[in-house]
Amino acid sequence: MKMKIKKNDKVQVITGKDKGKTGSVVRVIPRENRVVVEGVAVAKRHRKGQGGQSGRITEAPRPIHASNVKKV
Repeated sequence: MKMKIKKNDKVQVITGKDKGKTGSVVRVIPRENRVVVEGVAVAKRHRKGQGGQSGRITEAPRPIHASNVKKV
């Protein structure tokens, strides 16, 4: 089945913890029927430091299922 959502489309989340948020599509993963939306479903990752550096916390957007978003 072909996805109707493409990169740079403006979408709104219709279900889940980020319901009501809007953003543009950064990446589309058609094999898994998922999309990555800017500013939505952001996960924090604790990264270990290299050598003598201290670790840090990075934020990265996670993919969400395409059925959970609609075009705006």
